[in-house]
Amino acid sequence: MRRKKTNWKMMKIDFSKNADGLVPAIIQDAATKNVLMLGYMNQAALEKTQETEKVTFFSRSKQRLWTKGEESGNFLHLVDMKNDCDNDTLLISVKPLGPTCHTGSDTCWDAENTSTFGFLSQLENIIEQRRTSADGKSSYVASLFEKGINKIAQKVGEEAIETVIEAKDDNDELFLYESADLLFHYLILLQAKGFTLIDIEAELLKRHK
Repeated sequence: MRRKKTNWKMMKIDFSKNADGLVPAIIQDAATKNVLMLGYMNQAALEKTQETEKVTFFSRSKQRLWTKGEESGNFLHLVDMKNDCDNDTLLISVKPLGPTCHTGSDTCWDAENTSTFGFLSQLENIIEQRRTSADGKSSYVASLFEKGINKIAQKVGEEAIETVIEAKDDNDELFLYESADLLFHYLILLQAKGFTLIDIEAELLKRHK
């Protein structure tokens, strides 16, 4: 990811809004977009962060500059930073090295720092629930799993052919309909093989490093 060091240097942060000269810094994983923690920076902490490209805060308890990871080794490597519309809050994108929270959790909210894909992640959960729930044994999803991997793979192939056919026509509505069917059955196939979209994301990321 290309870094915008010039923009970092040009940012105008209003450290005078608070009597202690601190501004909140929201730390976000550059890849997953999950919020990892909240810290505070003064002018010196901001400048050290920009210089070293390791996120540094002003510790209110220690009353000194504190580079995240200076003791644990779990540094937050700077990727990008932005200031808000009032110039008094920072949003800092990072590549975390290890867990962020001192408790050992990925985030300070005790949440896993994994990728989510909006409704597609919800749909993966629904598929899993239908697959394992006794109440879902009569569902279409459950019936596909009961028929086995060959039937699921066959359905993906059928939906792929239908999607290609619609792609060659001019009916966008039908193309989107068949594309949704293809993606839905592909998610079922992934689970049947023991994988999720996170595994696909990881494979794609390996190809673009």
